[in-house]
Amino acid sequence: MATPELSMKTFEGFLDLARNRYSVQSFKKDPVEDEKLGAVLDAARLAPTAANRQPFRLIVIHTAGKEEELGRIYAKSFFLEAPLLVCACTVPSEAWTRSDGKNYSDVDVAIAIDHLTLAATSLGLGTHWVAAFDIGAAREVLGIPGDAEPVAFTPLGYPADRPQEKRRKEVSELVRYERW
Repeated sequence: MATPELSMKTFEGFLDLARNRYSVQSFKKDPVEDEKLGAVLDAARLAPTAANRQPFRLIVIHTAGKEEELGRIYAKSFFLEAPLLVCACTVPSEAWTRSDGKNYSDVDVAIAIDHLTLAATSLGLGTHWVAAFDIGAAREVLGIPGDAEPVAFTPLGYPADRPQEKRRKEVSELVRYERW
């Protein structure tokens, strides 16, 4: 069992990781090593999901030579600069559904991508969550079947920029105790 000192040291390391993660706006063309790609994909695989259903699929795309067709999905330059893109899809029929009908597939894929982005940051890689993409183009370009839904993309590569100041609300604005 970890000592309280070790636990706080580990927690401080996690907070540093969370503070250092940012949405990269420019990427180097340097390739991502297979070992690092495997590590971030494994981090996504290890993410908790409702009832451990893991109703997500990740599509890894090498961008070189595919800029035109990938630009149909999302045309911002940073999206096409990174050597890799990861498309996170849900398979809603595989997800746990709450008794009121709420399907947790979007929540599950969000947790998986969050694990991926934090793992990438820990390895010196950058990401940028993209949700404002053309879903029809994504389906067509990537061959996504009708029972799956693309939810988010992230470029994956080495940052060519520096983080800007983060603006976050204070904890007191976000947290309630006992009742709303």
